[in-house]
Amino acid sequence: MSVFFSIPSPTVSNFTLGPVVIHYYALFILAGIVVATFLTAGRMKARGMEAGLAIDIAIWAVPFGIVGGRLFHVATHIGDYFGPGRDWTSMFRLWEGGLAIYGAIIFGSIGAYIACQVDIKPLRIESAGIRFLSFADALVPGLLAAQALGRWGNYFNNELFGSPTDLPWGLEIPKFNPSYPLGLPEGLTFHPTFLYESLWSLLGIAVLLLLEQKFNLRWGRMFALYLMWYSFGRFFIEGIRLDPSDIILGLRTNQMSALVGFLLGFALLMIQRYRHTGVETTGYLPGRSNKQVAAVATEKDPESPTSEPEATEVELTQTPEKD
Repeated sequence: MSVFFSIPSPTVSNFTLGPVVIHYYALFILAGIVVATFLTAGRMKARGMEAGLAIDIAIWAVPFGIVGGRLFHVATHIGDYFGPGRDWTSMFRLWEGGLAIYGAIIFGSIGAYIACQVDIKPLRIESAGIRFLSFADALVPGLLAAQALGRWGNYFNNELFGSPTDLPWGLEIPKFNPSYPLGLPEGLTFHPTFLYESLWSLLGIAVLLLLEQKFNLRWGRMFALYLMWYSFGRFFIEGIRLDPSDIILGLRTNQMSALVGFLLGFALLMIQRYRHTGVETTGYLPGRSNKQVAAVATEKDPESPTSEPEATEVELTQTPEKD
């Protein structure tokens, strides 16, 4: 099997900075979070929402997403952490890899929903006053960019590769790697599934932004298409991965998750398509104000009242969108 054009695997997965060990996996996760927050802030501002609210929401969504991603991974790989000869404390070593994207999406969405719409009065925590689905629509390109970056952490950990291949872009995996399939000869190259998923996510950004421009995807429709796009690609990419996985009805766990994710995205798209036939004029909840609008109004008319104007919720139910 020729490896002349193959992709070499990194020989290191971390480096030291003084007494601190820094793992590339963690760096790519952090880079993804920063990029997602920055892109989302810009899209929120373009839609009339305060850009700074993206950080407020991320403070809730990111920890929820990390915990959820880890819990989902551990729950679907119980044998890797519990049982004879297993070290259950390894479930806390996030830098070794193992954050399930679907778990991160589920729990991260819960955290984002709380930040967007739930006032926690006993703790005197006020929500951002943003519709969750409006925020989710703004998040999509940043979320896909974060996923594209995060997969490179798997590359540096030499993990989550696919079946053997003689394609020019096959990934070299050393024989001593614990994940190297037993019984296979040394010198094989494998499908770089981390790269496939990273490229699929980047392509998704371009495709979904074009669809958004053409069809004015609001009311959660952009987020619905994201679920469908990512899940469609993940289903097939997951099918060629070699890492151990539970099997449900003949499908790997994450293939089943992808199938459910696609169906949920389609259901959300259909529900929002018929539930909201008008133009989404604001991402704010009824009765919540836009401080940017108030600041602009005050600047233009110094004698105007200092109280912030309420963002009106207008749905033109009798005027269908021009899709």
